[in-house]
Amino acid sequence: MIQTSALTPAMGVLVTGVDDLRDPGVIGHCLEALKWRGVLLIRGLHLDDEAQVAFSKQLGPVLAPAGKEVFVVSLDPAKSRSAEYLKGTFNWHIDDTTNDVPAKATMLTARHVAMVGGGTEFASTYAAYENLPEQDRKRYDGLRVVHTFEASQRLVNPEPTDEQVASWRQLPSHETSLVWQRRDGRRSLVIGATADHIVGMRPEESRELLDELLAWSTQERFSYVHEWEKDDVVIWDNTGMLHRALPYDPSSERLMHRTTIAGDEAWM
Repeated sequence: MIQTSALTPAMGVLVTGVDDLRDPGVIGHCLEALKWRGVLLIRGLHLDDEAQVAFSKQLGPVLAPAGKEVFVVSLDPAKSRSAEYLKGTFNWHIDDTTNDVPAKATMLTARHVAMVGGGTEFASTYAAYENLPEQDRKRYDGLRVVHTFEASQRLVNPEPTDEQVASWRQLPSHETSLVWQRRDGRRSLVIGATADHIVGMRPEESRELLDELLAWSTQERFSYVHEWEKDDVVIWDNTGMLHRALPYDPSSERLMHRTTIAGDEAWM
């Protein structure tokens, strides 16, 4: 029988007793836990790519950028053509903030883990928003923020060439409410590495506010650090979970396979 236990008081759940990944009861249980707890951990499933994609499709449509449903996460350029870009994942971020419709959820499976370091840290901006003083919630509800790929890359490379900047700016920016509200009314903060500036605010004031909100949202009480074991499956709600990789040796064999479940609610 499927059972769940909290990973931390504020977020996350360990799911055990999973025997049949096609069982509608199991899928419903996982979706409900994901909705309210943000991060799911399932151990010992030993999923290959085919099984990972099949499980992901039980949760929703799977995105296939460049025609591939499985994305390889590695700092080794021989294993991932995105190795250079993945250096940006060491900073707090939410995926798809520059898209009109954010991904609903992300699934990672651990194929190889780092000997030292290489964990993944999550922070709930749902919990962070809900614990803000009322006057702050009222202030932030009316603000809008612009997200850009350039903002995240400047954290990795603060002195880029003109060619690099031109390349970053080929990707679209996106303006959204600083506070996003999903259909059931629950609200999260749309912040992180891609948050470039608050609309209509002086640059220094904008940066101070965004940094302040990031520091608030990533407090230990809103966070969970996952130390990977081989074959771990971790799924998270992308619409309100900041995440970042923790440092590890780039020559490590750490290897993750990622699938992304498509969303159906636009950033507004």
